[in-house]
Amino acid sequence: MCVNKLIQTFMAISLEKRTGISLKKGNTISLEKSGKKLEHIIVGLNWGAIEKKALWGLIRNTETVDLDGSVGVFDAQGNTLEIVYYNNLVSLDRAMKHSGDDREGDLFGDDDQDNETINIQLYQVNPNAQQIVFFLTSYKGQTFEVIPYSKIRVWETEQGQIKEAFASFNLSAEDAFAGKTAMILGKLVRKGDTWEFKAIGEGCPTQKVSDTVTYIQKNYL
Repeated sequence: MCVNKLIQTFMAISLEKRTGISLKKGNTISLEKSGKKLEHIIVGLNWGAIEKKALWGLIRNTETVDLDGSVGVFDAQGNTLEIVYYNNLVSLDRAMKHSGDDREGDLFGDDDQDNETINIQLYQVNPNAQQIVFFLTSYKGQTFEVIPYSKIRVWETEQGQIKEAFASFNLSAEDAFAGKTAMILGKLVRKGDTWEFKAIGEGCPTQKVSDTVTYIQKNYL
């Protein structure tokens, strides 16, 4: 697998076929492969349920995690053009389609399957859209220091079907996410006639989708 253009210096890049380019926080890549622009991608969102132990670890209970994967679409001035999420599954330009709401997470550990996906025809995206931001919000208020992992993957497609992972960005539970009920995973930025993906991986204290969009406008555009 080869990427035509690197925007920032990469650290610890893995080019495994299944995971694609393994991104670190702050990495940016152009959505090009072998000099060809990707026109259709599927963005996968994946997260784990919370495992709780009792009786000195002899009993393990699993707590479901209801995260809502959402997409905020913004113009060059930072105005919100649209939000694609569980209550609005298809964008007005028909370029983005959300798979629907997953209310549990991975109950039995990482199954390497996306819980929610967003199908994106990049060539069809509203021409006024400059940035497309992907984020998770915690419907039940569970905070990200106890959610074992959250991931975003960009899948390359062929004739409308998933071919292989182009890039992935994985986050694990850590103390820095204490009190954070939303996670800004990454964003697509329009650059002329192509797009770049930037890995962000930062938590924020909002819980509602609308409040998170406002937070993104103030901090990530």
